[in-house]
Amino acid sequence: MKIHPSLDSIRSKVENAERLSFEDGVALFSSPELLSIGALANIVRERKNGNRAYFITNRHINPTNICANRCKFCAFSKSSGEEGAYTMELDAILKAASDFQQGNVSEFHIVGGLHPDLPLDYYEKMLSALKEHFPEVHIQAFTAVEIAYLAKISNLSVENTLVRLQKAGLDSIPGGGAEIFNPSTRNKICPEKISGDEWLKVMQTAHQLGIRSNATMLYGHVESVEDRVDHLVRLRELQDKTNGFLTFIPLAFHPKNTDLDTMESTTGQMDLRVLAISRLMLDNFDHIKAFWIMVGPKIAQLSLLFGADDIDGTVVEEKITHSAGATTAESMARQTFIELIKETGREPYERDTLYEKLVKV
Repeated sequence: MKIHPSLDSIRSKVENAERLSFEDGVALFSSPELLSIGALANIVRERKNGNRAYFITNRHINPTNICANRCKFCAFSKSSGEEGAYTMELDAILKAASDFQQGNVSEFHIVGGLHPDLPLDYYEKMLSALKEHFPEVHIQAFTAVEIAYLAKISNLSVENTLVRLQKAGLDSIPGGGAEIFNPSTRNKICPEKISGDEWLKVMQTAHQLGIRSNATMLYGHVESVEDRVDHLVRLRELQDKTNGFLTFIPLAFHPKNTDLDTMESTTGQMDLRVLAISRLMLDNFDHIKAFWIMVGPKIAQLSLLFGADDIDGTVVEEKITHSAGATTAESMARQTFIELIKETGREPYERDTLYEKLVKV
């Protein structure tokens, strides 16, 4: 595809595998040439992953929605005693894990609220029990925000907290809680949450312990174009140091039932643009994921031609985004992933969390 002349300087950098600057990122967000941006992102995508498109058979588990933080963009969290608040006992967690295919999945994805009364021991027992019952399943659990909170209430360092969780069965960390790093913008949407610097520090510590993680960015709320590019550059800088990030997942903001519910949901144009520019800016990330729960199966499918190489997994029971009005299903069949990927001309590969075991399907 011919690239629009206004993007010639960026095209030259992309074709020569040169790093894009902050200014390049801002220019891409300001450019009306979405198809050209997608074509540039596709160059990088195919350079890194060829014609492959990945998905995983996974199961989401949210142990509690009780949270000491009440972020303005979150519709999932509750206070103790509030209607709808819940905390799962260990037996219920094990049942949830086995409900889908008797636990015959690649990954358990576990995140929840910052429960003020649950000790670190609760989470250690959860991990140990899951490992005992499902020894082959990779456990990706607890955002950097959750880990920092567990360290705080346990009077432990982040490093010691991670070591204990790792010993109990933690394999990797999801990318949630990053939101947007710019301090003034972050303060508008989640003033009680750890800072962007602290989020990055938790991830750096995890990477140094050999714990891989994902990374995210919440977009489509009150952030500016400059905020988005700054966020991507800071992730790229940490990846230069640790090479610990597995994949980057842009998260589309869903406003319903939040304190920001007067805002509109993201458009398809914005979703594809963020995915494509993420692929172009994050040159040291191997994978860019379009989370179909948030952008919908149709945009996720299109994203495979706009820089993304992964559309996540079966999920089974997603509560967080659906609390904020997501209209997607809460699960997707394995065969549906295969069909969606093949329709784009890509080759479907079922993966594990670390992209080490790959099966062409």
